[in-house]
Amino acid sequence: MTERLRVAVLAGGPSAEHEVSLQSAQAVLHALPRDLYEPTALIIDRQGRWSLELGRDLFDVVFPVLHGPFGEDGVLQGHLETLGIPYVGCGVLASAVAMDKVAMRRAFLAEDIPVTPYVWFTKHEWGATTDPWNLVKSLEWPMYVKPANMGSSIGVSRVTSMAELRAGIELAFTYDRVVIVEQGVNARELICGVLGGYDAPEASVPGELHMSGEWLDYEAKYLSRANIATIPAALPERVAEDVRELALRAFRVIGGYGLSRVDFLYGEETGRLYVLEINTMPGFTSRSVYAKAWAASGVPYPDLLRRLIDLAFTRSGS
Repeated sequence: MTERLRVAVLAGGPSAEHEVSLQSAQAVLHALPRDLYEPTALIIDRQGRWSLELGRDLFDVVFPVLHGPFGEDGVLQGHLETLGIPYVGCGVLASAVAMDKVAMRRAFLAEDIPVTPYVWFTKHEWGATTDPWNLVKSLEWPMYVKPANMGSSIGVSRVTSMAELRAGIELAFTYDRVVIVEQGVNARELICGVLGGYDAPEASVPGELHMSGEWLDYEAKYLSRANIATIPAALPERVAEDVRELALRAFRVIGGYGLSRVDFLYGEETGRLYVLEINTMPGFTSRSVYAKAWAASGVPYPDLLRRLIDLAFTRSGS
C-alpha cells in the first residue's frame, strides 16, 4: 500500500469568518479519500492560538480552509512559505490583492476588466468630513457598503438613504479601517470557479445565486437551508463563455494559483457583465457553490480536493 500523504486541514482563525471556516474544514476532512490521505484538523482559535505545531516533519501538505483576514489575505500564506511546506491555494500576492476590495478593483481596472462604479475612504476621512454625501455623490441609490477586507457578506449593508448609509458605514468600520461603497445595479448574480496553475487554469460552468431578499447576506449563505444556486446557470451560450473568459482573466490579473471563485453581476437588459470580486479561498461547506460548479463540470468533490493537493506539490516542486 502506498504511504498516505499527511494533510493538515487548517481552519478557524481570528477573523469574523471563524465559524464558516470550521464548516468548510469539516467538509474537507470528511471528503478526503482515506486511501490517499491521512488528514488532521489543525484549529486556530479566535485568539490566534494553534491546536498543533505545524512542521514539515509532521505534515506533507497544508490545506488552509480559512476565510477572511489572517487566513485569506496573504498573512498565513507568507507563514507557510517561510516553513517551506506545500500548501493549497493562491500565494501571498494573489491572496492579498483579492482580499482587499480596493486593491482588487485597481488591478481589474488596469487590465480593462469591468467593475461597477465605486468609491472608498478611510475611517479618518469619514470622521473628518462635514459633508458625508460629498464622499459618495458620484453614485446613485441603492448602494452597497462593505469593509474593504472581509468576506461572507459580513459587515455589508444595502442602503437607500443617508440614514442607512451612515449606519452601514459605521458597521463596516467595525471590521476594517477602509470602507468601499459600490453602485447597486439591477442584475443577476453569477459565479464561476477557476481551477489550475499559473499557465493553463480551467473555468467551471457558471452558476447563478438566488436571493430571497434584496441581496445574498450571511444568513442566506450559511444559516438557511434553502437552495441558493442554480448550476449550471440558465444563460445564453455567448454569455456563459464571456463569464468563463472573464473569470480566467481575473484569475490571471491577480496571479492566482490553485483555485478561486469569481463573482459576477449580469445585467440582462443592458447585456453588461461586471466582475464583483474574486475569492481565493471560497467556502468548502456542503453548500459550497464552488464545489457544486466543479461537480457540474465533471469534477466530483473528492477529485477536486485531490487536484488541489496535486497543484500544491507542483508549485513547490516536491
